[in-house]
Amino acid sequence: MAKRTIAVIDLKAFYSYVECLDRGLDPWKTPLVVADKERGTNTIVLSVSPYLKKQGIPSRCRIKELPRKFKYIYAVPRMERYLEKSADVIGVLYHFVAEEDVHVYSIDEAFIDLTSYLSYYNKTPLQMVSTIINQIKEETGLQATAGIGDNFFLAKVALDIYAKGAKNGIAKLYSNEIKEKLWPITPLHKVWSIGSRTEAKLNALNIFTVKDIATSNLDYLKSKFGVMGEQLYRHANGIDDADIHEKYEPKERSLTLGQVLFRDYQKDEAITIIREMIDTLTSRMRNEEKMCNMVSIYVGYSKNLGGFARRATLLSATDDSKTIFEAIIEIYHRYVNDSPIRNIGIYYGGLVPASHQQLSLFEDEGKQNNRHNLQKAVDKLHKKYGNNSVLRASSLLEESTIKERNEYIGGHKK
Repeated sequence: MAKRTIAVIDLKAFYSYVECLDRGLDPWKTPLVVADKERGTNTIVLSVSPYLKKQGIPSRCRIKELPRKFKYIYAVPRMERYLEKSADVIGVLYHFVAEEDVHVYSIDEAFIDLTSYLSYYNKTPLQMVSTIINQIKEETGLQATAGIGDNFFLAKVALDIYAKGAKNGIAKLYSNEIKEKLWPITPLHKVWSIGSRTEAKLNALNIFTVKDIATSNLDYLKSKFGVMGEQLYRHANGIDDADIHEKYEPKERSLTLGQVLFRDYQKDEAITIIREMIDTLTSRMRNEEKMCNMVSIYVGYSKNLGGFARRATLLSATDDSKTIFEAIIEIYHRYVNDSPIRNIGIYYGGLVPASHQQLSLFEDEGKQNNRHNLQKAVDKLHKKYGNNSVLRASSLLEESTIKERNEYIGGHKK
């Protein structure tokens, strides 16, 4: 692949920065925390202001772990607002480059292929990125940092490892600098795509730096890590062939929905939650005009008492909530015990395009068609009037969480 110039733009302390700006506060002087305090002291903090970061407070911790020496301003997460501001930033990027040259990596991070634009704007990569960051600041008020490299991986390492220490918030890492700037990096979890588990496994093999990976035998790494072993080796040698223009389309899509419950649930109470989650996920599947061939449920017990995950293959692909509920609840009753439940996850696999559904021989055809038409009608009402417009009567039960969850995006208040 021809040499390219890739930049990754990251919004500094994004959630907390937005909250400070909306309140007219200086993010660099305000002890603001983005977390819903009413959900308890075990609630995860989503973001802390740059002021608190400078005091050594991590952006991810629990409320109870925050030092008590500050008089915190708590901001309840507002995901709709963050998505709105994120869209504003992407809009700024589109001022400079075409949409196909931008890859939105997350709500606060995006990659840009600058290769064909440097000569057009008559700028160096550093000048180009500086101009973009300044424009983001001017139009949105948000502060961004950036990494620049020959490929996705090197740009991301430049951002994660070196941009924080740069006065202008921009760092570069090119393939001819990997021995000096990439190979010495340790501990390995600081490197993009290497998690703590992989790091522990590498350490057990006496591999502690990126150089150790780069100089290892490729076949040995593949024998220990499979396909990931080759990726580790290539990245450690500064090689990444990912192309921003090749949009990845997975061969087999899946849908998942998970929920951490606000309290311990008994096994009979949890059935209400399971039904609500199935309704939500199946509605999403119908809206995507898909059907599933396989379903799975995960149940996690409270106080580290374990749990179980089991799946079932359906007789035929379906998007019928009742059929899916019956399959999942059968698994649930077979494996659940009397331990208090705190986590539930639902998974649909083997998705295929929606087509004429095979009707059950054991149920009246008219009833099945009526139920399918009713479910589609409810989907339309939810889309037009909101997810709380039509609910099951069970939503009035004490254990129900559906009304509250419908007010959230990604587990947080809209």
